[in-house]
Amino acid sequence: MTALPDDQPAPPRRIADLMELAANRDPVRTAVVHPCDAASLGGAIAAADHGLIEPVLVGPEEKIRAAAGAAGLDITRFELVPVEHSHAAADEACRLARAGQVAALMKGSLHTDELLGAIVDRDIGLRTDRRMSHVFIFEVPDYPRLLLVSDAAIIIAPDLAAKRDIVQNAIDCALALGIPEPRVAVLAAVETVHSAMPSTTDAASLAKMAQRGQIVGGIVDGPLAFDNAISPAAVATKHIVSEVAGRADVLIAPDIEAGNMIAKQLTYFSGALSAGIVIGARVPIILTSRADDELTRLASCAAVLLVAGHQRLKPPR
Repeated sequence: MTALPDDQPAPPRRIADLMELAANRDPVRTAVVHPCDAASLGGAIAAADHGLIEPVLVGPEEKIRAAAGAAGLDITRFELVPVEHSHAAADEACRLARAGQVAALMKGSLHTDELLGAIVDRDIGLRTDRRMSHVFIFEVPDYPRLLLVSDAAIIIAPDLAAKRDIVQNAIDCALALGIPEPRVAVLAAVETVHSAMPSTTDAASLAKMAQRGQIVGGIVDGPLAFDNAISPAAVATKHIVSEVAGRADVLIAPDIEAGNMIAKQLTYFSGALSAGIVIGARVPIILTSRADDELTRLASCAAVLLVAGHQRLKPPR
């Protein structure tokens, strides 16, 4: 792996490092879509107070002001773009992004499908040539670096073309977070190729695509079982020769079910801290959940700030 220049900071190892890296940047102007409850308004305000985003509240004005009043939140310092309902809020947020008036989107109190439906609309949306995918960013106890996991939230059963986009999106995310030449492990149940296991043949194809320049910016290897991806001891036991095995920065799941299980096991069994964003559209997107705590929301906003800055330099095609 290429050595870091003397003046380049070390890659972030913790969520706190990510927050510190983002704190040195200007806040990203972000459309907060239909923030009509205390959780979505509070999350946006907290991120603004930390200098991560500059919120633009998009939604029904009366509902937004009523939610702010009921929760005791002051929104007078933020721009409010009034629209009639949640569908219109999603459409207007996409229009603002297309016009360059915001550089990120943040989900409020509307359904995820409603927001994503507007984003992928061929006429008014924010599509690029790439599929959108979700990237989790984990700080796992005892793991010596941030660990990215994709896709655990959007693409249900990706084919090889979709997996290529998932890998490239994850690499772009890692680069934006300050991880140079990220090491990407494409996961399967085993580390050998079997024709009866499509996940292994896809993984091998993705590794070859990276070698041929069809995926750029990182080192891709697979198939790798989970232990071989993250454990140097497992790699040594199995005599695996790989630049990725045992020290992966990114884990690519074979499908959404595997990815979701990995993400939740890291959270609930390992006590991992996390952030999560969607990339592959014209602007990055924060898909907040009502179950997210404040640190998760802030870390996701920090990640979006860094990715938005990276996309301004190198937008997805």
